[in-house]
Amino acid sequence: MRVACLQLNSQDNVDSNLTTIARLLAEAAGQKASLAVLPEMFAFMHPDRERKLQFATQEAHQKVLPFLAAQARRHQMTIIGGTLLLANEEQLLRNCCPVFSRAGNLVATYDKIHLFDSDLADRSYRESEQVIPGNTPQIVTLNDWCIGLSICYDLRFPELSRYYATKGANILTVPSAFAVPTGTAHWDILLRARAIENQAFVIAPAQFGTHPGGRETYGHSMVIDPWGIIVAQALNDTTEGELIIADLSQQRLGIIRLQLPVLQHRRDELFPST
Repeated sequence: MRVACLQLNSQDNVDSNLTTIARLLAEAAGQKASLAVLPEMFAFMHPDRERKLQFATQEAHQKVLPFLAAQARRHQMTIIGGTLLLANEEQLLRNCCPVFSRAGNLVATYDKIHLFDSDLADRSYRESEQVIPGNTPQIVTLNDWCIGLSICYDLRFPELSRYYATKGANILTVPSAFAVPTGTAHWDILLRARAIENQAFVIAPAQFGTHPGGRETYGHSMVIDPWGIIVAQALNDTTEGELIIADLSQQRLGIIRLQLPVLQHRRDELFPST
């Protein structure tokens, strides 16, 4: 299966962001990708809570979700929509990953379970002050592929990806907006670890560059195979949007799991809480 991974430098202009995404999705379709994965906060990035709430209650529903549905139908492509902010009934923000089928139907959503609260060298982050956490892992199927959904900071919690592996996932998606200090130190290491320990392909689209409010993100979007090999990686040489393409092979997956059957060697009875 050919997959497309989009790297973006999203700003607070929704229309401009969607124009860039439409261009990259058309390019992905031209290269015959059947699955495209967008990064976290692909349609709108801004630090102000009121601006976020306005987006979550209006533009997300009026523009962004219909845009993804139309793009999926136009290109006959499954789209994992990174994340966008949506509001629940109490007007609280959700960091939500929507999935659209090639027919343009919304077939799944996943709300980010682990929220990013941290004091780093560049700045402090308090995602939990504005976003409520999700509570439910989500798996989607695409032909013979089983895809476990996660978002950015979820990457640091291996129990989520291991849960997906025990449920049959052979692809893990990690749309992200990784901070520069943590990205420099941990991004590729964590992604490769999740691929190796779960013997799964990992698709990790990311934000890159400077965003409203001065936030900086690390980029380096990548696709990793079940042996931990980086098979495609963004160059980080442009903020105009970058597309990487990779071919995922069930045969490659099967050989690795046959040669080194670590998932069969697990002893769950010794670790009931994991």
